[in-house]
Amino acid sequence: MLMKIKKITINLFKICCLTFYTSTIVLADGFGPIPISLKNAPVPEVPGLLDGPDPVIVDKEAAIILGKALFWDMNVGSDGVACATCHFHAGADRRTKNQLSPTGRDGLLPTEFSIGKDGTLRGPNTTLSKSDFPFFDTDNPATDTGAVIYNSNDVVSSAGTYGGNFHRVNWFHGTNDNCDRSADPVFHVGAIGTRKVEPRNTPTVINAVFNFRNFWDGRANNIFNGSSPWGDRDPDAGVWVLQPGGTVSKARMRLINSSLASQSVSPPLDNFEMACENRTFADLGQKLLFRMPLEHQAVHWNDSVLGGLAFSSEGQLKKGLNTRYLQLVMDAFNPKYWSYPRRGPFGAPSGNGLAYSQAEANFAMFFGLALQMYQSTLVSDDSPFDRSAIDEHGTPVDLSESAQRGMEIFREAHCALCHIGPNFSSAAVVTNGILQKINPHAFGNESFRISSTDVVTLLAVNGGHMFQDVGFNGTGVTPDENDPGLGGTDPFGNPLSFSDQYMQLIAGNDEAVVDPYVEDVRPCDMDFPIAMDIDTPHQFKFTRADGIQPQKQDTVDCFHPHGAFIPTEETAQAELEKPDRKRFLSAATGSFKVPTLRNIELTGPYMHNGGMATLEQTIEFYTRGGNFEVDAKEFAKVFTQPELRDPQHLKDLLNFLKSLTDERVRYEREPFDHPELFVPHGHTGDNHIIKATSSLSESLAADEILVIPAVGAEGSAEPLQPFEYYLD
Repeated sequence: MLMKIKKITINLFKICCLTFYTSTIVLADGFGPIPISLKNAPVPEVPGLLDGPDPVIVDKEAAIILGKALFWDMNVGSDGVACATCHFHAGADRRTKNQLSPTGRDGLLPTEFSIGKDGTLRGPNTTLSKSDFPFFDTDNPATDTGAVIYNSNDVVSSAGTYGGNFHRVNWFHGTNDNCDRSADPVFHVGAIGTRKVEPRNTPTVINAVFNFRNFWDGRANNIFNGSSPWGDRDPDAGVWVLQPGGTVSKARMRLINSSLASQSVSPPLDNFEMACENRTFADLGQKLLFRMPLEHQAVHWNDSVLGGLAFSSEGQLKKGLNTRYLQLVMDAFNPKYWSYPRRGPFGAPSGNGLAYSQAEANFAMFFGLALQMYQSTLVSDDSPFDRSAIDEHGTPVDLSESAQRGMEIFREAHCALCHIGPNFSSAAVVTNGILQKINPHAFGNESFRISSTDVVTLLAVNGGHMFQDVGFNGTGVTPDENDPGLGGTDPFGNPLSFSDQYMQLIAGNDEAVVDPYVEDVRPCDMDFPIAMDIDTPHQFKFTRADGIQPQKQDTVDCFHPHGAFIPTEETAQAELEKPDRKRFLSAATGSFKVPTLRNIELTGPYMHNGGMATLEQTIEFYTRGGNFEVDAKEFAKVFTQPELRDPQHLKDLLNFLKSLTDERVRYEREPFDHPELFVPHGHTGDNHIIKATSSLSESLAADEILVIPAVGAEGSAEPLQPFEYYLD
């Protein structure tokens, strides 16, 4: 059921917020943290990956070559889908045909799509148009009083695999795996199957190395275990290691600040994104290791990473690299992970295929870390904003006057409270914390501080206070029942949220804590105190009347020393058991990772559901205070903002946001150059009829192909355009 947003006037909002924020955020020269350049911002280090006496990677450049080849290679998928298929346009996806999915995941997927604005049923193989957006619309979209005239539960995301049941891979030829394929129950036109579409919009991979966790719901763990996205949570994770005596054994791997590796090992086994059901990474290793990288795709002779191995020469593009994947693995990784000479100890494919080698058994580790090394080079730190000199107030003086005013509007509108730091995202937990430690004035004032260890905070939301994972917010884009986001669980039944674990920790349920960072959270660093050392009872806080105790961690350099208290375990457990409690609440459900704003003009459609096609529609969303009233929505960050209705203010804010676009990204210059890519872009026909079937099966629709040409280090003459440019 649609609910109206609570109306909070701007003046009342500022009065109630200043009660807290005057102690934490500089108010002179504007409100909120000051945006800062990404140049020289620290990339979180991964101890043991490249350093130490026995590093995992022994040749960094070889690992980057391996990662870029794997990222763009269509052989990685079961039916021609590369990682880059969903990340070829400024690190995101701008396709417009067969990009719709019914809302939800994890068993919530319905079987029907929404009715379009034109009154017709949309569905697989629909071609999106400008008139389809936004997916939530009112008759006065810039205010919170407009009547709802349209609401779609669909998601604009990325078409991936047809799916199917995996049998085996081909070792030496062919892009497609041997799978039983048939029309999907949801993704089909008539009796003909189409490619499945992911249930969340594709975020950009550019600058994703700064995210503490990746994916919209944070399920790509900060700790890479070598074989799955789940970090320490996965009891069966590990890699095969050659021991000094010549034997081989499985060992745990634990690389921190490696959520990109954790993220990378998910799509190649996902039967929505890239693979037939039940394919393993060892199977993928058998498919690729003896092949020439990018064997079906042209590689530019001047590719900034791959050019030295390309068969191409100036004026003549050719396919592939002059090496094998196994050789790249051997060049990049410590021999103890690939040099065991015999097959057998690592299992074998189903169907009595040839037993796996050590290199095949460890292919998830090679894949994840190589992609992390490559994606770590995709840092866009040369936008006009980054190149500008700044004055004593932090104003980028080389930007236009309009863009300078736009930055002040960006701060006044509280955008900077979520889109904070050099990557314009609070999800860059470690980088923001390091910058704060190096320079107490990094964000404009010493009183505004960020902890590099805090992954949970306590914030004011509609109806009280809730624990919130740092880097995630609930903004009311869709109702909570559409998608739980961070409120979901992993395959082992554990909550994705740090906040949910933290409450269990305080209550003494240590076994419920599956991520080590939760134990390091200090209550005295939170925005609001959990407990107060006073006698008077409080509606939202624990006091002596309830039973409190000092926090268990040290209190050195606490942000708020008066908040160094927590309820006793007995009090906390009793509170958790209350069915209608008003304190000790989690804001996880309906919260999603705060995305970067860098290159934002090129990375539409916007939000986790892709329901907004333009930046103007996105700003309207914030102007009216969101779409839905959800429990996790924090009133300090999503509220009605009449000032943004002013045409000049809107223009100024847009100009500031566009100043965050790196021209190297726009023109695909080094390091954003790439090999050729053939991208499935819908199917022959439309959402009513399929006109041709696939060579894979007569039960599947034939692809229409979007050709992305190979680009060298000098880039392309044709600039990338905003998403709306490609809409009908």
